[in-house]
Amino acid sequence: MKPTPCEYMMWNGLPVIRKEIAVCIINNYGLNQKETAEKLGVTPAAICQYLSKKRGKIKIVDESILAEINKSADRIIKNEGESVVTPETCRICKILLSKGVFPLTCESCPTEE
Repeated sequence: MKPTPCEYMMWNGLPVIRKEIAVCIINNYGLNQKETAEKLGVTPAAICQYLSKKRGKIKIVDESILAEINKSADRIIKNEGESVVTPETCRICKILLSKGVFPLTCESCPTEE
């Protein structure tokens, strides 16, 4: 059975999104891996795997997407807590889908243009 778009994104897209946000937080805000993990609601081991390219292997090079990831990282840092992580993750997911980074569509998730 073919996975649904959301299943595909959970296994392939979510690690990329988390990796890019984690890298941004570490590089731009000077947080360490443990602090970054706490902000994103993941384990420090997950952050270690993102940084060592064991998870989230796709590299985002589109400057407009990277700018949106930077906005998300900023919102996560400033809003203290996981309540903003989910909406920001979904926002970036929709952008990645609309830009064709991942080869699928989902009628349940309207993409942002």
